[in-house]
Amino acid sequence: MESLGFPLPATPEREFAMLFSSTPRGARLARRLVSQYLESWGHDYDSPLNEKLTLITAELAANAVCHGYVPDGEFKVRLTLGQSTARLEVSDTRTERKPPKKPQEPQPDAESGRGLLLVAALAERWGTVPRPAAPGKTVWAECTH
Repeated sequence: MESLGFPLPATPEREFAMLFSSTPRGARLARRLVSQYLESWGHDYDSPLNEKLTLITAELAANAVCHGYVPDGEFKVRLTLGQSTARLEVSDTRTERKPPKKPQEPQPDAESGRGLLLVAALAERWGTVPRPAAPGKTVWAECTH
């Protein structure tokens, strides 16, 4: 698209980032705010992108609370919306508790252990990286829209 002979700049990325308490309440709030920001950016609550990223947020935030917990700790959520890709990152301060590169199927009667399987099924790409300049890790997931 051009205006007066000059190409218009690409739609700027939108970003939301916030620290949450490492509690179930913090995880619920993270999920709710991700969904609300996506809705305010034009991805309705029942849109495929909003539904995917809300579920991914729920799983990664729950994992940060359960497996990344440190006393009086926090986890960070960052959502970046680009022209064709949305990226969700959840960071916590536990270095030694990294998710497996390939999630394993839990036993059929297991009451937990399916979160990363859902993330892997919903996201086009996902992974984990060390937090830059801080202890801990960031688990990220990307979805196209």
